[in-house]
Amino acid sequence: MASTKQPLKPGEKILFTVAGAFVVFAIIAYIIMQIVIANSDKPLFEVKTTANLSAEGQRGSYLFRTNGCTTCHRALRNGTNMGRTADLDGIGSRRTMLWMYAFLQDPEANYPSKTIDHAPGQRSAAYVAALPAEDLHAIAVFLSELKSEQGSSSAPIPPKGDSPFIDSMVKTWAPKEWKEKYKDVRDDPEAFKRANDAAAEELKKP
Repeated sequence: MASTKQPLKPGEKILFTVAGAFVVFAIIAYIIMQIVIANSDKPLFEVKTTANLSAEGQRGSYLFRTNGCTTCHRALRNGTNMGRTADLDGIGSRRTMLWMYAFLQDPEANYPSKTIDHAPGQRSAAYVAALPAEDLHAIAVFLSELKSEQGSSSAPIPPKGDSPFIDSMVKTWAPKEWKEKYKDVRDDPEAFKRANDAAAEELKKP
């Protein structure tokens, strides 16, 4: 016996109509956004990482790309971001050139935990340590010139002034005793200066 197709109920019609309208609206909004991005001279999001490359830094950038580093890493907003330490934009504000040069030469001896891809015997990136010393130095110089502005996600210093996001997170998650024990450095110019100076000194360490 052939089954007869039952018509949609009024509630189901409304549900499918609303869902379809949302899908159509999302597609139209996406197309409009892509058109705006393609025709705009300004980036969609504010860029807070910079790269003022020296001659050796430019050579290091070339070596970084031609030696396959962008397979796992991202620099100058180019490449693949495959993990917590893969995005290298702004790393020059967190690590010194000497530290990065030492890491590239001997990753296991200069990283606090075992590396996954750079360790000897690993096929992914173990070859990096075997590159000529002058090439590793140029790559380290390149990475050290990838800086981040204060307040960016890769900067060690928080943004200037008030931040509604930070304020809401502290209000929601910070233990009550922290609020009584610690003072907001943004409310104390001298404390803020000391925090900035301490962060700057930390960056100078290899």
